[in-house]
Amino acid sequence: MIHGIDHTALSVPDMDQAIEFYSGVLGFEVEMNAGWPSGAKPLDDLVGLEDSASKVAMLRLGDTKLELFQYQNPEGKAQDPDRPVCDHGIIHLCLAVSGIEEEYERLKKVGVRFNSSPIDMGRECCVYGRDPFGNVLELIEKKG
Repeated sequence: MIHGIDHTALSVPDMDQAIEFYSGVLGFEVEMNAGWPSGAKPLDDLVGLEDSASKVAMLRLGDTKLELFQYQNPEGKAQDPDRPVCDHGIIHLCLAVSGIEEEYERLKKVGVRFNSSPIDMGRECCVYGRDPFGNVLELIEKKG
């Protein structure tokens, strides 16, 4: 029986920059910081890579968990930082907020690129922006 999503995982090119953004800017708390060296066969089997090595961090914000990976081996391919959300794959991480206009302005000031200002959708307001690596973040504020 499936009970729900435990966490979302992102591969990032720079762990320190990712932690600074998700923790320092968005307010996630680092729960775990670890990794594994090359030659860890059980982990190679788990992730389906040969001779893998990675840094790993688990972050939490409320009930939301985000796992970050920075692979040293093999090195991941860079993603298009402007990848359109219609392309296949994980398309965004949605964060519940209050005061969406204030969060939008705060994040814009620290360099988050947004597609638009927050849009009123009736029961909620939302806006799409991007983290430093081009991953799409949605901010959503539910109304009453």
